[in-house]
Amino acid sequence: MALLQISEPGQSPDPHQRKIAVGIDLGTTHSLLASVRNGIAECLPDEHGRVILPSVVRYTTEAPGRQIGYEALAAQHTDPGNTITSVKRLMGRQRGDVHNVDNLPYTVTDGEGMALVNTVAGNKTPVEVSAELLATLRFRAEDSFDNDLFGAVITVPAYFDDAQRQATKDAAQLAGINVLRLINEPTAAAIAYGLEQGSEGVYAIYDLGGGTFDISILRLSKGVFEVVATGGDSALGGDDYDRALAHWALLQTPGQPAPEQLSATDKSMLYNAARACKEQLSHTNSAELAAPLGGGDISVTVTAQNFADSTAQLTLRTVQAVRKTLRDADMGIDDVQGVVMVGGSTRMPVVLQAVEALFGKPPLTNLNPDEVVALGAAIQANQLAGNHIGDALLLLDVIPLSLGIETMGGLVERIVPRNSSIPTARGQDFTTFKDGQTALALHVVQGERDLVADCRSLARFELRGIPPMTAGAARIRVTFTVDADGLLQVGATETQSGVQAHIDVKPSYGLSDDQIAAMLRDSFSTAQQDMQARALVEARVDAERMVLATQSALDADADLLTAQERIGITASISSLSDLIGSDASANAATIESHTKQLAAATEGFAAARMNRGIAQALSGKRLDSV
Repeated sequence: MALLQISEPGQSPDPHQRKIAVGIDLGTTHSLLASVRNGIAECLPDEHGRVILPSVVRYTTEAPGRQIGYEALAAQHTDPGNTITSVKRLMGRQRGDVHNVDNLPYTVTDGEGMALVNTVAGNKTPVEVSAELLATLRFRAEDSFDNDLFGAVITVPAYFDDAQRQATKDAAQLAGINVLRLINEPTAAAIAYGLEQGSEGVYAIYDLGGGTFDISILRLSKGVFEVVATGGDSALGGDDYDRALAHWALLQTPGQPAPEQLSATDKSMLYNAARACKEQLSHTNSAELAAPLGGGDISVTVTAQNFADSTAQLTLRTVQAVRKTLRDADMGIDDVQGVVMVGGSTRMPVVLQAVEALFGKPPLTNLNPDEVVALGAAIQANQLAGNHIGDALLLLDVIPLSLGIETMGGLVERIVPRNSSIPTARGQDFTTFKDGQTALALHVVQGERDLVADCRSLARFELRGIPPMTAGAARIRVTFTVDADGLLQVGATETQSGVQAHIDVKPSYGLSDDQIAAMLRDSFSTAQQDMQARALVEARVDAERMVLATQSALDADADLLTAQERIGITASISSLSDLIGSDASANAATIESHTKQLAAATEGFAAARMNRGIAQALSGKRLDSV
């Protein structure tokens, strides 16, 4: 009798070849885990049937030393100083980079490269805290399938920079998880929504979670998910709505201290009461915000309008980010076919109303906004693990900020512009500045301004062993490779000798949320100023090169000049050198004019040197041998 080989729809026909792969949504407020089973992506529950894991870790002095998820959440009021919430906001950050850090109920200090959370179990990095959450999800996956986990696709906010992405990857490694890929949360949502609904066209993915806001403009077409532009605010989320409401409630209660003067316990009680009130207002027109505080109980009746007024600036920030991202995509409101709502905070009526008013159409809410990111990540993980045998998805994600290299004069030469699709590899040729130069220092920066001083330093390395040549003769090829996770590798090769150097850019964690927004904002508001500054620097660099080349020629062949000619050229060099060093009177046009004057003064000298060179090359040779 013939045997039939049976497999799940869209899965590998050989069950022994199937690898356990999951999608993980590591969120600010809660985290989820999903996988493709029976051909369908679904969130995996814990032993109590709950798919959501609160992103909370409590450290204790008793074995096993920590509590995770719901157990930790229950102790938030009694032990707020050791109960770590919203740790995602600290990933890849120093203390000074974190928005509203003083309002956190636990203590955050500066560590080496990244902020530290002070607990009774010692100082913990955000990477370590996140690793506890990821390890819990890993155990859930292995228990669900009774097998080892092959790998995971982990989602990150689209606005996460290199430092934040690397911190997320480090946390996964610490949790024993093989990261198949990091993908942007809006892209994951588009995968789940696009495949589920068969949607095509241009969509806006509005993702408002507990601690971050992302807006991405995607073009969906036959399995291709192209991110056209992305923006947002990685310091804006549901937590900020909680705080804004809590601070409003304090103002309505005479005798209460300022928010920053509250004890850690009072902060925890107040913010949790505000969150409960906020969630209730999603279903009713009024709710009570009540919390027992050390300075006296607080009890305020909050209407939907009160909530809308107290959080209006936060909602406006999301609308402004949407408009800016549409401009980056060179699109208007009418170009958007639909708006996909992602993240639990999009359940707030004030948000839904603002989005509908902006786009002139009701947003799409027919998928669970809490689960959609994890589901999309699971679909991608299933494909990357080789389990899916149907048509492959093509993800064309983008980077949020430009990447470039420092050139002479402190200028930035952008090599990978922001909103470039990734993965990508781009290169550009550079050369040496001085005669005989045998090494080149490379400085990798990130940002939108023309001057290095206004951008963020990512890494430095050196290319050594360049053969001595005249200035400008060497050709150094610098390549930037951004992988599918949005992480960067930079290489440099001298094309004639083949000497090379490269570096994996693993940044010292620390590009702040405000710096990201400021980099983009400043690139527009200071565009004219930057152009003028760049022109001046370029004029000085060209002038310095001309002075060095002329001086080198004088040192070698001054005997070709008459005394009068030499005096004239020396005077031109001196005049141009004084102008280069002047901070007050110099401008690009003046320097360029003097550079041209020096070039004109040395034309005859250059011709004489060329004739001498030719004569020396032909000396002692017969005409028929040349």
